Amino acid sequence: MKRIILFSFIAVASLTSCVSKKKYTALQEEKQQTEADLSQAKMELAKCLDDQKKTAQEIEYLKNTNYKLLNSVGEMATLSKKEAENLERSLESMKEKDMKIQTMQDAINKKDSVTLALVTSLKGVLGDMSDDDVQINVEKGVVFISISDKLLFRSGSTGISKEARDVLGKVAKVLQNKPDIEIMVEGHTDDVPIKTEGILDNWDLSVKRATAIVRVLQNDFNVDPKRMTAAGRSYYLPVASNDTKEGRAANRRTRIVVLPKLDQFYGMIEEGMKKSK
Repeated sequence: MKRIILFSFIAVASLTSCVSKKKYTALQEEKQQTEADLSQAKMELAKCLDDQKKTAQEIEYLKNTNYKLLNSVGEMATLSKKEAENLERSLESMKEKDMKIQTMQDAINKKDSVTLALVTSLKGVLGDMSDDDVQINVEKGVVFISISDKLLFRSGSTGISKEARDVLGKVAKVLQNKPDIEIMVEGHTDDVPIKTEGILDNWDLSVKRATAIVRVLQNDFNVDPKRMTAAGRSYYLPVASNDTKEGRAANRRTRIVVLPKLDQFYGMIEEGMKKSK
């Protein structure tokens, strides 16, 4: 009996010893696998941490970039707003200038219409006159009526002929119908020195002839003297050479300059400016 029990104990002990070794081996293998898994996990964790660090840096870079872009957009928006305001002011200024130019152009066109009507009227009443005696020209919007010396005056004299009075009467009739214009009468001579008693020189002769015509227009044909100016130009504004008889004859003339009243011209501009506002 004792042998049986002893034998059984030895058998159990041997069996127990055998199972523990296998388990130990399994545990060892499991431990090694766990250590390998841990090492792999550590490597992966280190990689994840490194990736996280890089991602954080990229996020920070993107934040900074986005901030700069937002600032740039803001600056561009501000710049665009300023540019838009400047452009708007420039357009308004151009529009205002265009309106002023158009207003002035309208005033000039109106003045030109008056000038055209005046020339038409003058040519109508003086149509039968020779071009050698009376010439009507328009230069830079101003009407010039040139009357030859042989038609107006006797040689070296300031006395006006009857035929000249008829011509001046026709001119005065047109001027009376145009109260919005002024006239300047200019006397012109050749360069031959004057030898008439009571006349000092060509300056004196040119002024006295202009004054004589102004008096006729005022006294005989009721042209308002406030609208007239008498001026002498002597021989300093020739239209031909004084070296020939024909040239001197052309230079001896009286010119009536028909002028628009500047205050009325500016009045047309001001009126146009008011209407354009």
